[in-house]
Amino acid sequence: MKRVLALGIARGLLEIKQFNRQRESVVFTVAFPVILLFIFGSVFKDEIAPGVSFSQYFVAGMIASGLVNSGFQQIAIMIPVERDLGTIKRLRGTPMPAASYFIGKGIQVLYSMLLQLILLMTCGKLFFKLELPTQSDRWLTFLWLVVLGTATATILGIAFSAIPKSGRGASAVVSPVVIILQFFSGVFFVFTQLPQWMQHFAAIFPLKWLTQGMRYVFLPDSFASQEAAKSWELNKILLNLVIWLVVGTFFAAKTFKWSSDK
Repeated sequence: MKRVLALGIARGLLEIKQFNRQRESVVFTVAFPVILLFIFGSVFKDEIAPGVSFSQYFVAGMIASGLVNSGFQQIAIMIPVERDLGTIKRLRGTPMPAASYFIGKGIQVLYSMLLQLILLMTCGKLFFKLELPTQSDRWLTFLWLVVLGTATATILGIAFSAIPKSGRGASAVVSPVVIILQFFSGVFFVFTQLPQWMQHFAAIFPLKWLTQGMRYVFLPDSFASQEAAKSWELNKILLNLVIWLVVGTFFAAKTFKWSSDK
C-alpha cells in the first residue's frame, strides 16, 4: 500500500508539471471560471434577495462549478487524449500499479482545483463583495464539500472518459454536458427562477447539490428561504454526493479503457 501511494504521489507531481507546461489547459481550467466571474459579476449586479446580489450568488456557483471543471471536465477530456497517444497503455505495461495512476490524476485535479478556489474567492472578495465565512461550521462544511465534490467529480470524469471515441473529439462530447448542467444547476441563473422541470432534472446530478452547498457556505442564513426546499438541506447534499461517488466508482471500474483499441 505504501508503494502504491508513493508511486501515486510521484505520478501526481509529474502530472502537475505536465499540466503547468500546457498553457491552454491552465488557462481553460483555472482562468476561464475567473473570466466568467468577471463577465457575469460585472453585468448582473441586481439584488436577488435582501443583502444578496446576483454577483455574490454567482461567485458561490462558480466555486462549485470550478470543482466540476477541475475534476470531471479536465479528466474526461485528458484521458481520451492520453489513450490515443498510447500513454496510459504504456503505463499499464510498467510495474506501476493501476491505482497509482488514478492517485496521480487525483493529485493533479486537487492542485488545479486549489488554484481555482484561491482565485475565485480572492476575486469574489475583492471585487464582488463575497463574504467569507466567519463560523467554524461553515468552513467545516466547505472542507467536506471540496473534498467530497472533488472526489466525486474526478471519479465521474474517469468513468465518462470511456464515452469519447477519440481524444480529438473528447472536448466536443464533454464540454456541452458541463455547460448544460451549469445552466440547469443554478450557476448562471437563480435556481428557483428556472422552470420546474429543469429544477427536477438538475436535482438528479451532483452539480446542483454542490452549488447549493456553496451557497450555504458563502451566503447569509436568510437566503435559505430562497432555496427550492426553503432550507439548505445539508444532509441531502451529503447523501447525493456520496451516491454519485459510489455510482461513479462502479462505472469507472467497469468501463475504464487503457487503450483505444479496446
